[in-house]
Amino acid sequence: MKVAVLMGSASDKAKMAPATELLEQFGIEAAEEVMSAHRTPEVVADFASRAREMGFGAIICGAGMAAHLAGAVAARTTLPVIGVPLSGSALSGVDALYATVQMPRGFPVATVAIDGAANAALLAAEILAVHDAGVAERLAEYRAGFAKR
Repeated sequence: MKVAVLMGSASDKAKMAPATELLEQFGIEAAEEVMSAHRTPEVVADFASRAREMGFGAIICGAGMAAHLAGAVAARTTLPVIGVPLSGSALSGVDALYATVQMPRGFPVATVAIDGAANAALLAAEILAVHDAGVAERLAEYRAGFAKR
């Protein structure tokens, strides 16, 4: 299975890079896409509604300010959606955090810390590891590395 790493703007790529890098470290294909809940809502809706049939097992969404990307995706899929609120606004990402974490009942978005793309990737890997022993083993090795620090 693969994980989609979506971002609301191409300028978010550097902040979302840790997600792609960690997923690849665990042997999980990461597909990066730029799409906006506001500028390209039809693209978001189409992608989210077809994500499962395209072979995705989870979707990570990074967006700042209003940060509607994760919610727009969650409204169109039953795959796990992980939101990464991004800094860069006048409120340093707190606005994005609130927008991402305050989803209505029935459309959950797992939310990590502001600029927490690495933890989003780890959460996605843990979700996939439920049914993929290889990913589970690589996660265990990764975690064991922390004990040596």
